Amino acid sequence: MSTKRIIVSLLCCFILATGFAQKNPPAAGFDEAGSDAKAIQIADMAMEAMGGRKNWDKTRYIAWNFFGNRKLIWDKWTGNVRIDNVNNDQTVLLNINTDKGRIFKYGQEQTAPDSVAKFVKSGKGAWINDGYWLLMPFKLKDSGVTLKYIGEEKTQDGVDADLIQLTFKGVGNTPDNKYKVWVNKANHLVWQWAYFPKFDAEKPGFIRPWIDYKKHGKILISGERGDRDLTDIMVFDKLPESIFTDFKRPDLSQYPKAK
Repeated sequence: MSTKRIIVSLLCCFILATGFAQKNPPAAGFDEAGSDAKAIQIADMAMEAMGGRKNWDKTRYIAWNFFGNRKLIWDKWTGNVRIDNVNNDQTVLLNINTDKGRIFKYGQEQTAPDSVAKFVKSGKGAWINDGYWLLMPFKLKDSGVTLKYIGEEKTQDGVDADLIQLTFKGVGNTPDNKYKVWVNKANHLVWQWAYFPKFDAEKPGFIRPWIDYKKHGKILISGERGDRDLTDIMVFDKLPESIFTDFKRPDLSQYPKAK
């Protein structure tokens, strides 16, 4: 290839990367200085492949079932979250921004301040964990995240991928965690992930696929995690406020899903 063509090719790549970055600005506190430019570019391309930052920001209500144990409904715009335990009558209604909430358990609302604080804290922890299992690809440039490009590596199912690493600085309940994420080179979607309980751990706690994307509203979401699937994934433009104020468990099938 001639020098001129190489320069043109590099310029096109730079323009493309810059365009994606402008469409997907980082959250406040994202470790841009400590992150690799190529890893950031891959994160931006993944966001675009899943529907784009604009459509992600417009997405308001997301509901899902976490491993058949918990049903969650999250209002992204207000921070309201509903968590219904499938195996008992416990329901937690909370706001992740204010850390305030209400608890229903043992057939009645629990009002003792210590109990409320305990269950709101555990509910927020459940939302952090369960939401990451469902929506991690949308959160690659969140606060406290540092991205590193590891190189090219095939996934366990033989797909060519770019491998990036996520570490964290003082965020979440488990900031010492580390993740490796394989991004499909053909479609730019996250295709596999590995979890490490400590950032200096050499062996992962697990490696699981991240496949079977489906369109929900204007975005793509994957629920396939090998032997740990997330189900009942739904996106809504409108839901009644009672979802986050009434302990009666809602029937979401009566509400139109986002298109």
